Amino acid sequence: MTRALSLRVSGLFIAFVALLAGQTPLFAQDWPVWGGTPQRNMASSLTGLPSSWETAAMTNIRWKAALGDQSYGNPVVAGGKVFVGTNNQNPRNLAITGDKGVLMCFSEADGKFLWQAVTDKLSSGEVNDWPEVGICSSPVVEGNRLFYVTNRGELLSLDTEGFVSGTNDGPYQDEVHKGPTDADIVWKLDMMKELGVFQHNMASSSPIVWGNLVFLETSNGHDSSHEHIPAPQAPSFIAVDKNTGKVVWQDNSPGDRILHGQWSSPALGDVDGVMQVLFPGGDGWLYGFNALTGERLWKFDLNPKDAVWPKNRNDAIAAPVFHGGRIYLATGHDPEHGEGVGHFYSIDPRGKSGDITESGRVWHYTKIRRSISTAAIAGGLVYIADFSGFLHCLDLETGKPYWTFDALAAVWGSALVADGKVYLGDEDGDVVVLQAGKEMKKIAEMNMGTSVYSTPVPANGVLYIMTRNTLYAISGERRQD
Repeated sequence: MTRALSLRVSGLFIAFVALLAGQTPLFAQDWPVWGGTPQRNMASSLTGLPSSWETAAMTNIRWKAALGDQSYGNPVVAGGKVFVGTNNQNPRNLAITGDKGVLMCFSEADGKFLWQAVTDKLSSGEVNDWPEVGICSSPVVEGNRLFYVTNRGELLSLDTEGFVSGTNDGPYQDEVHKGPTDADIVWKLDMMKELGVFQHNMASSSPIVWGNLVFLETSNGHDSSHEHIPAPQAPSFIAVDKNTGKVVWQDNSPGDRILHGQWSSPALGDVDGVMQVLFPGGDGWLYGFNALTGERLWKFDLNPKDAVWPKNRNDAIAAPVFHGGRIYLATGHDPEHGEGVGHFYSIDPRGKSGDITESGRVWHYTKIRRSISTAAIAGGLVYIADFSGFLHCLDLETGKPYWTFDALAAVWGSALVADGKVYLGDEDGDVVVLQAGKEMKKIAEMNMGTSVYSTPVPANGVLYIMTRNTLYAISGERRQD
């Protein structure tokens, strides 16, 4: 048996076992990972979701929960709990004061605060850990374990029950706070100390889980001069044993070509019978790896050959979406760099290896500005927002544009497609609800009172929307039988 055939057979077997184990479901009522599944498609087949609501009158609002004053870690919902990243400007524990990164856990049923994980800021300051930003990583939940990245560049495994049981699970026993509303750390991987990573401004990758592996990007990047990469040999992409926290494989492909930082998140997809993990690199290339072995299989240049950094050469902060054997990904910059030229691609890696920039390109949509949003795909259409505030509806097969909606404000999150509707939040605090389809129709628009930097999340008949300082659980309208 050839090595390539062996890898394909191995990939098929492991994918089959993972599917049976429920580790990469095609659909779930819960939303246990950013994007719902490791394929990252911001779409759901849930029905009965609301078309409108009113926060002041609490119309269609099931509950709301106070967060810090800056919140970027998108909610995930699993096992009757909602997990969200924020900061410590509205302390849940009055004994814990000052600037911190905070992961909060709430009851899905009524929004009751259950527990929190709190991490100190790095003493090196904004070059590694930007003030007041809190937790930017969206966690992934599998069973009674949760994995996320702290502001300090630590990958943590937590017990989803916290310290309510009073039992300290796992090999990690050094938690500072061990009360009933504190997190129980199972293991910790400090990427800066143990792997030599130099994260730029913030660690923000949202992990995914497949089999026994957790995949994430390390946020390795430039120093404060923006001209020097302190750790080009440090890994940009890693796979970690979910049970022990030990690195299984790592890769530093972007090396000394990192343009700025690396804030994207990986996705998974079965390509030619091999489970591949898709990593957008800080050098502006998308990489495909054998998820099990770490072998780099192909790469795709996300920029025209004449693009020049920082004028019109981009990297990717959005996550790739794997759908129907193809990959969909938008390019952009750190939001502090403002607006500019962007790109959106449909890529087919099947049957290809090496540099697939030409052979793998299905179509290339150029009428888009820089984007930090991840795509949503449903009904033969792909919806992609850009940072300038435009939501584009394109034909999935050809990239032909059908319509563009102007939100009139910057968009940091992604569009969600669910229940025949498209939901999109913006920096002005507006959430627009559009009819999904080839013709643009605005159903409603609500203002949440402050900026919405997150992506709307559907789970178990409820829509979750996180603003800068509040998490809302929004119920669907009652329907007559």
